[in-house]
Amino acid sequence: MTVTVANPLAEQVYHRIKDDIFSFRLLPGDNFTETEMAQRQGVSRTPLRDALFRLQREGYLEVGFRRGWKVCPIDFDRLDNLYDLRIVLEMAALEKLCSQQEPTAELDQLNAIWLAEPEARHTDAVKVAELDEAFHTNLVAAAGNVEMTRVHTEVTEKIRIVRRLDFLKKKRIDATYEEHGKILQLIAKRKATEAQILLRAHITQSKLEVRKITIWMLAEARQLQEPEAALAR
Repeated sequence: MTVTVANPLAEQVYHRIKDDIFSFRLLPGDNFTETEMAQRQGVSRTPLRDALFRLQREGYLEVGFRRGWKVCPIDFDRLDNLYDLRIVLEMAALEKLCSQQEPTAELDQLNAIWLAEPEARHTDAVKVAELDEAFHTNLVAAAGNVEMTRVHTEVTEKIRIVRRLDFLKKKRIDATYEEHGKILQLIAKRKATEAQILLRAHITQSKLEVRKITIWMLAEARQLQEPEAALAR
């Protein structure tokens, strides 16, 4: 059996370009050639191409014959569909969790994070975004359905580009702690319907927030690009 080992340099380039896309340093619709990106990243074409084709497979880049590479536009309709699928998966997980007799190790770990006293809560947006993603991922994993967990993980990866923006405002961090804590308490009381209602509202509000912030950040980034483009001409 042959095991494919990822090229460490290609892995680094992949993460750097992906971070540029996530941080809107590379904007939706931006075009670039492999030569330009290789110079920007300070690498040869081989690890660069590995990274670019990986990002293409994940839906962040597209490539055209003799047109070079392009950052894919943000498709809000597709994101809405992915959020809806996420709700379905997590609602099913909640129903199963509330029917279990004993709490799982995943739930114990989530309780330790999200039911902590206010002074013990994290306030860094990046850290909270990571914890939030882990909360929802582990909630589904705790239900014990491997295939449901796999699909949920794929959905999570596809919405990460906008989802992390939900924690740029402190009130959203506070709301996330409160709502996650209440969901966990409702699971402990086996109140599936109440937990599902709260979860749906929680995810729907997050979807609305990230759409609003994403549109605003894209507009800001484009305004910053215009003077640079004018100077380059």
